[in-house]
Amino acid sequence: MPLKPFAPNNGLEKKVFLLKPRGFCAGVVRAIDVVEIALNTYGPPIYVRKEIVHNKHVVDDLRSKGAVFVEELEEVPEQARAIFSAHGVSPYVRRQAKERRLQVIDATCPLVTKVHLEAIKFAREGYTIVLIGHKDHDEVIGTLGEAPGNTVLVSTVEDVDRLRVPDPARVAYLTQTTLSLDETRDIVARLKERFPMIQGPPGQDICYATENRQMAVKAVAPFCQLLLVVGSQNSSNSKRLVEVCENLGIRAYLVDDAAAVPTAWLDGVTAVAVTAGASAPENLVQDLVSWLRRHGFTSLEEIELVEEDVRFSLPGELQGTTSRLTTISLA
Repeated sequence: MPLKPFAPNNGLEKKVFLLKPRGFCAGVVRAIDVVEIALNTYGPPIYVRKEIVHNKHVVDDLRSKGAVFVEELEEVPEQARAIFSAHGVSPYVRRQAKERRLQVIDATCPLVTKVHLEAIKFAREGYTIVLIGHKDHDEVIGTLGEAPGNTVLVSTVEDVDRLRVPDPARVAYLTQTTLSLDETRDIVARLKERFPMIQGPPGQDICYATENRQMAVKAVAPFCQLLLVVGSQNSSNSKRLVEVCENLGIRAYLVDDAAAVPTAWLDGVTAVAVTAGASAPENLVQDLVSWLRRHGFTSLEEIELVEEDVRFSLPGELQGTTSRLTTISLA
C-alpha cells in the first residue's frame, strides 16, 4: 500500500503512524498457546527450556501461571513434562530429553523446523553449509547442531571473504529466520560471487513476519522522525527493525514498554512511527500509543502494508486440545 506524504498541519499537529502488521507472528502465537494449553491440561509445573519466545513480558506472564523456565534440561526433574521453545533445539538436546525420559512438547516454529530439515538434507548430500546468522542466538545454536561437522557460521560480508571450504563446488547456504533482509541479501550476493555453484534453500528462510515488518518500516520511514519498536533486547527480529530504520537515517529505539521511553526522545518530533517485534504483545503497543497521546501525539493513523493470515497447527503432542489457534487470524 503506497503511503501518502505526511503533512503535519504546518508543524502544529503531532502524529503517530501505527504500523501493521506488527507484533505476534503465527509461530509466536503457537508457542504461547502450547505453554498455556499444557498448563491448563496437565497443570503446573510445566518446564520450558529457554524463553518460549524472546519477550520478557510474555515470559513473566507464563511464569505467573506456573511455567518454570530453565536454561538446560539438567534442571528439569526426570520424567517431567518439558517444552522446547519456538527457536528450536539441536539433536543433542533431543537425545538428552530422551535419556531423562522427559515428556516433551515441541513448540519449535515450523519455519525454523524447515531450516533444520534443509540443513540435514544438504549435509547428507555432502555440502558445506554456510549458515548466515548471529552467534549464540538460540535458533542458530539449534540449526548448527543438526550438522556441526558440515556447517560454518557467517554474520557479515567480511566473514564470507575469510571463508575456506573443502570443495567450492559443494557449498550451500541457509539463514536464520529473523535477519535483516538487506544485510542478508549482501551476504548471499558475496557468497554467490565467491562460490558460483552455491546452492540455496528452495524458498527464502527469512520468515514472512520478519520481512513484512521490515518492509512496513521502510515504507513509513520517509514520513517520520522517530521509530519506536516494542520488543525485548534479546529479540533478533526486533533489533533488525531498529537497524533497518537507522540505515535510512531515521532515529529508532527498541523499548520493552512505554515506561522505557524518555520524554527527551520526543523533543522536536512531530511524527512518530510505532511497531512491534514478532514476540511483543499488542497490549504493550497500545500502552505506548496511549503514552504518546498523553504527550501530545493526538493524531493516529494505522498503516497496513500487507495483510497477514497465517496459522500453524499445534504440535502432535497437543493435537485434539482446544486452542485459539483453531480460529485466530493474524490479518
